[in-house]
Amino acid sequence: MKIAICDDRENDRNALRALLEAYGQDFEIREYSSGSGLCGDMDYIRECGIIFLDINMDGMDGLETARQIKAECPKVYIVLVTAYVNYALDGYKVKASRFLLKDDLEQTLQECMDDILQEIRQDEQVVEYGFVEGNVRLRVDDIIYIETNKHKNVFYTQQQTFSIYKKMDELEEDLKGMGFVRMHRSFLVNMKYIEKISSYVMVLTTGKRISVPKSRYPEVKRQYTLFKGTE
Repeated sequence: MKIAICDDRENDRNALRALLEAYGQDFEIREYSSGSGLCGDMDYIRECGIIFLDINMDGMDGLETARQIKAECPKVYIVLVTAYVNYALDGYKVKASRFLLKDDLEQTLQECMDDILQEIRQDEQVVEYGFVEGNVRLRVDDIIYIETNKHKNVFYTQQQTFSIYKKMDELEEDLKGMGFVRMHRSFLVNMKYIEKISSYVMVLTTGKRISVPKSRYPEVKRQYTLFKGTE
């Protein structure tokens, strides 16, 4: 995996590189001393899995750098690193994946890397089913939700739908640990596509609204909160 470190302080770059090299994976790491220098190497960014960005840099700061990178490479994982905790909320505005404090890197980097690598592995997962439409391989990340319709279960993706004569309980077991939540008998939802859950209604990024039964609401909220990493 290719990783970029962008920080205008050489000592901080060296410290982060040392922690990444000690993590135990075979990474290709490239360092940058400015946001403009990083954005000027967009070919490398497009191949990166993770980018570590210092927020407080002279010239183009980390937040503006993150905005430009996300505009070109929306799926890259950006980790904002800073000495100041009050910047945490700004990280959400630029769709950063994580926010780390420089003073805590030795304690927090491993967990951060564990979580991101798990998400990357999930993005690469593929399932194959014998649908009514024929045998199809689907990226798990492309499945928005599965809904029971009469005697079939329908897989909804951004491009098309696929129908299968297989029980929802079996599909739930197949996709266990891949980021799906079961509201009730008729819906299995990929939590990556949940925009919000409130007042017993789940709203997806597609605009789809799904009612959540009161009996299941606390558990669905708990699973979604854990998935988002806010607990």
